[in-house]
Amino acid sequence: MRKENILYNKSYAFAIRTVNLSRYLNDEKREFILSKQILRSGTAICALISEAEFAQSDADFINKLMIGLKEANETKYWINLLHDTNYLSSSMHESLIGDIKEIIRLLVSIVKKLKSKVS
Repeated sequence: MRKENILYNKSYAFAIRTVNLSRYLNDEKREFILSKQILRSGTAICALISEAEFAQSDADFINKLMIGLKEANETKYWINLLHDTNYLSSSMHESLIGDIKEIIRLLVSIVKKLKSKVS
């Protein structure tokens, strides 16, 4: 039986939210450039976590998670920018920013633990 992966589950749920956000930005706000940026970075997080599952080494595993962390931080930037340019309401922003900050905290914690074991 496969062990539940909280990081994967949260990042996958966030990827779904990102796809829906991109649709909303395209359909309701007629915004196409920023929606592609957040779609790319917001869905890349879980893709990198999935890649890490079959990493070739501990260093490769950490590297994939570090790239995922960079994508998460970029996604946080896009969420803030969309809010500050009035594409996202305050309630949408608070919900999305809370989710991405949680994913970032998880990634930072995991990477720190792994780096201390490898060193």
